[in-house]
Amino acid sequence: MPEPPPEESGRGSPGDRPDAWGTSRGSRLFPGPFLVHADLHNHTRLSDGRGDPASAFQALRAAGLDVAAITDHARWASVLFGLTDAPGAIGIDAHAWARTRELADQADDPGGFVALAGFEWSHGLHGHMSVWGSQRYTDALRTFGPRMAAFWRWLEGPGEDGLAGFNHPGKAGPRRFGRFHHRPAMTRRLVSMEIFNKTHDYLFQGTDGRAASPLLECLDAGWRAGLLGVTDEHGSDWGVPDGKGRAGLWVHELTRAGVWEALLARRVFASRVKGLRLDAACAGVRMGGTVPLGRARTVRVDVDLDRAAAWWGRRLNVQVLRPGSTPSGARSAGRLPTLAAAVEVALPSPEEPVVSFEVDVDPADGPWLVLRVSDPSAAADPRATGPWAELGYALAYASPFWLEVR
Repeated sequence: MPEPPPEESGRGSPGDRPDAWGTSRGSRLFPGPFLVHADLHNHTRLSDGRGDPASAFQALRAAGLDVAAITDHARWASVLFGLTDAPGAIGIDAHAWARTRELADQADDPGGFVALAGFEWSHGLHGHMSVWGSQRYTDALRTFGPRMAAFWRWLEGPGEDGLAGFNHPGKAGPRRFGRFHHRPAMTRRLVSMEIFNKTHDYLFQGTDGRAASPLLECLDAGWRAGLLGVTDEHGSDWGVPDGKGRAGLWVHELTRAGVWEALLARRVFASRVKGLRLDAACAGVRMGGTVPLGRARTVRVDVDLDRAAAWWGRRLNVQVLRPGSTPSGARSAGRLPTLAAAVEVALPSPEEPVVSFEVDVDPADGPWLVLRVSDPSAAADPRATGPWAELGYALAYASPFWLEVR
């Protein structure tokens, strides 16, 4: 097991110094926000994890993370009516929820480390969803039903209580959140979908059977979800194993409010590489934003990629993913996004220009565009076929851009 990196020394703003892997936290594309590394999906023995919850946040911080959440399962504990502490296998109860919030408040260190309390609503048919920062909690028994309506109603009121995200879509819950049925009232606060969970690339989930890619289903349904990587850790080595998902957030300040603002703006990317920096622009608009299109449908894509000096010059591939269409203009029934472009690049040093290229887009094909970064020299997902197999191992995804004709 690799040793975790040393915790960064010094106070001040993290934006003023490199991260624990030597990567600069400043974007070469946009001034202002700086990069922080996050893991927003972790478990302890409060539910079905093995680690002591009192140790989780300290371990995550020592592993080089700047933002972390405990999100233990919320399943069926309400069957006990709060009369006794629930065993972990059936998920957290009110006592465990209070403990999670207490631990997060104790570990939260504005300017140094952000600790979030969350829970994972876990339903065997519909799927699992993270809820972060809410004052309340619920479990799958209290919001049970043949559809997800009860849980959506709980999320929608009272007030805007917490943020939510889709977890490992298609792995747990064959109904995939009611095929990602869109709830307009939750569009703003449904901030994410996990594209990396543990070591898995969920672009391909179910595509070796009859299912479409969760990325297609989620974005085509109308959700404006940012893309996350998470470890979904159930052991006690939080943040340490290599190759598991994590997220990069571009924040104005390392506080809970700063993290909230970045998630709501979708200034987030998914990664399977510790210390990777990714920022991206389409026609000058930052990832997560809306790109206005006029008569010209050729857009410039700029990508800021870095992972300190050891990676400079490394050959990678940047892909442009689009919904696609048939020649008649109808939406494609394909199981994977359309590859609008696949560009070989060399990771530039700070003295070299950022990666830039142009791509043709047609809004009739669909309103979104996603960037994916892969390593062609490493083995692709075993479910990848055709050109996807040649593109190799996925390293990162930027959150979507939204195309709008003006």
